[in-house]
Amino acid sequence: MDYRAVLLICTSVVALCPGSAEAQEGDATAGAVVFKKCATCHVVDSDTNKVGPSLNKLFGRTAGTHPNFAYSTGMKAAGEGGLVWDEATLRDYLHNPKGKVKGTKMAFVGVKDDQEITNLIAYLKQYSQ
Repeated sequence: MDYRAVLLICTSVVALCPGSAEAQEGDATAGAVVFKKCATCHVVDSDTNKVGPSLNKLFGRTAGTHPNFAYSTGMKAAGEGGLVWDEATLRDYLHNPKGKVKGTKMAFVGVKDDQEITNLIAYLKQYSQ
């Protein structure tokens, strides 16, 4: 078998794996349910700040920079140190907020289930375009 045949077989197997792309992308509908844990303090569908900053257009934003929000010194320092919200940084933060950003005033203990985080990220991405 030549390399082109092997490549074709491998590509076909990956394409036919059930749910592989969806599992990585997450389920935005399930993420909306997870967001209910966040909705007490955050909004995602507008630029309005609540107890926490708006999460509208979060991806690509430097930490601690949403206008008209009084961030903790720790969050401002994280942003000044180069923390920009993307999937990886948000995943780390959601898993353990106080571990990712020392001195954050966010009291939330974090989301421990990786699939819930993946779904929450998919939900938040809808509001970052």
